[in-house]
Order: sequence, then structure tokens, then C-alpha cells
Amino acid sequence: MTTNSTLDRSAGIAVWRQIMETLKAEIVSGAFEKGSRLPPESELASRFGVNRHTVRRAIAALTSDGILRADQGRGTFVASAPLSYPIGPRTRFSEIVSGQLRAPSGRLIGSAVEEADALLAHQLGVPLGTLLIRVETLRVADGVPMIAATSWFEQSRVPNFVADYADTGSITAALQRAGISDYRRKETRITAELVENRDAQQLGLALGQPVMVMESVNLDMTGKPLQYTRARVAADRMQLVVSGEV
Repeated sequence: MTTNSTLDRSAGIAVWRQIMETLKAEIVSGAFEKGSRLPPESELASRFGVNRHTVRRAIAALTSDGILRADQGRGTFVASAPLSYPIGPRTRFSEIVSGQLRAPSGRLIGSAVEEADALLAHQLGVPLGTLLIRVETLRVADGVPMIAATSWFEQSRVPNFVADYADTGSITAALQRAGISDYRRKETRITAELVENRDAQQLGLALGQPVMVMESVNLDMTGKPLQYTRARVAADRMQLVVSGEV
């Protein structure tokens, strides 16, 4: 186990959050393996030079995110590491989650048909006013909400998309039903913002917590824009990985 316990008390970041991020980084690196027991609060408090209440708050945050679990009378154990989410030409939530031995699922939260405004027309390469399908989805791994997303598709290309997604819980499968066998990522733009009220409820986050925002465009295999998505990611549960091949 790593013993690095440097805290920057002048950084403007709460000490408990620094402890939380340190422990999470150690879990990701393998210093604490899945199923292993975390040191007692008293030992962690001594390591970081803080009181047990501060350590307890960091542990509570990691427990809320599904990274740790508390077993009454036994201690605190590593439940799972934050999901590693590669960003590249082929980005598939279900494949990424399954590849890390977790169970992926998708939930349809809402949908509507709307006309393309200037932004959507540009992203999808369609004339202003083109009818689009907007879908609101929640992507889940092992029952833990990870991503709340809004996606737009040209309605004429995927007229039954809403029903197909509700049936399969998979964007890839729903597109295949529309005759679109494959697609690739054109670009992903990543920013950050504070979670909004509706997303906080869907993702199980407290208001004021940060989310990563991924704006992406997918192309069909002829190079035509197929999907524009604005996804809000629970920052404490997922690490975005961008390789040099992107």
C-alpha cells in the first residue's frame, strides 16, 4: 500500500475531498484491490494528520459512489474501482462496462420530436427545422448510475429508435434495428460543470457536485453524422481515458 499522504491545505480544496481523491487513486492503481479491507479510521487519520471525522466523511463519499462498502462489525471494504472509460473512435458503453466485468444497462428517461436549431443542424449536418428524435437516457453499471445523456438523431433515419432503445437498453442495438450496422466517434469535447437538479436526482449526486460533460458526434460508416450527444458523467465514479491514438 502506498504511504503518500501529502495534503495541500492551501489549495482551496476541502481536506476530506483530498483524502477521498487520494484513496480513490490508490484503489484505481491497485494498491487496494477489490474486496480488500481499508485500514481503520484511526490509522487513516494518523496517516493524513486529521481527525477521524474528516476521514469518515471521505469514506462516506466513496461509499455513496459505490467504490467502498461498509460491513457492520467488520470494517470498510473496496467494492469496486471507478470505471475506466476509454475515449476513442469506437466508444461503446456496454462493451466498456462488460469488459471490466460489470453489468451494463440503459434506461430511457424521456423522449421527444423537435426541430433542429442552428447548433443541432450544424452537428448533424442537416437543414434547419429537420425533425429530430431527442432521447434522454441513463447509463448504469452494476446498478450504479454513471451517465445521464441527451442524444439527437435524424428522425427519418431511425423512426423507431425510442421503442427500440426502450426494448434493448442499447444504442448500438437500437441503431442495428434501423439498419445501421456500425458507427464511429468523430470527436469528443470534455468540459466540467456543477450538476443540475434533474441530473443530480438521476445520478444520485448532491447539488453542487461536479460532473464531466462530454459532447460527442458519431458518424455512420459513410462518414455522415448520425448522433449528437451531450452526456453528463458522475465524475467520482468514472475516469475518462484518452489515448494517443484518438
